[in-house]
Amino acid sequence: MKYKQDVAMLIGEMNYYPTKTVKDLTNVTKTFYPDWNEGLYHQFLHEFNIDEKKQIKALSSGMKVKYGLALALSRGAKILLLDEPTSGLDPVSRDELLDIFINLVSDKEHAILFSTHVISDLEKCADEIIYIRKGQIIASQDVTSFEGAYLHYQGESSILEPYKERFLFYRDRLGKFEGILPVEDKIELENNQVEVRKATLEEIMVAFERGKGE
Repeated sequence: MKYKQDVAMLIGEMNYYPTKTVKDLTNVTKTFYPDWNEGLYHQFLHEFNIDEKKQIKALSSGMKVKYGLALALSRGAKILLLDEPTSGLDPVSRDELLDIFINLVSDKEHAILFSTHVISDLEKCADEIIYIRKGQIIASQDVTSFEGAYLHYQGESSILEPYKERFLFYRDRLGKFEGILPVEDKIELENNQVEVRKATLEEIMVAFERGKGE
């Protein structure tokens, strides 16, 4: 039975049929999709530098993800659901994949939804964020707005300690205080010993996960 599927899900790296070659696995896969585009498939193989003669087990983790993307895009999928696509990859491979994601959605015809614990990935390529903690949605908005809603304070403990209860999260070590608080709770301090800036995604998420200071 052949069928059309606009949504493709890739869960981690591909580990099935490890002794099959890329070509063999593709020949089986494409028979299920009436809109399979052979020319586009080979275009992605070339772009991703994938050798059809290699066995699946010979591909690196990053190459397995790229191969999965090539299969999904060549069968006409417009929405990609990726589960931890960069998990376990070295920094260079991760950066290459993020560039691929950005290029794919730049045509405004594709969309990517991926789950990740690698916060730096979100900061590099995500437009929207859904932050889930213990099954509850903490935030669902564009990344810029989410980051812009929190401030990071750092300075002498003697200056910031009196305000500690206002912070979503803080730490006080060896006389140095740093903490995160919502913009609406901003503390007005006329002191050049306190640094105030927009909090990063990672700092905000750590604040939510760890709660009040140590």
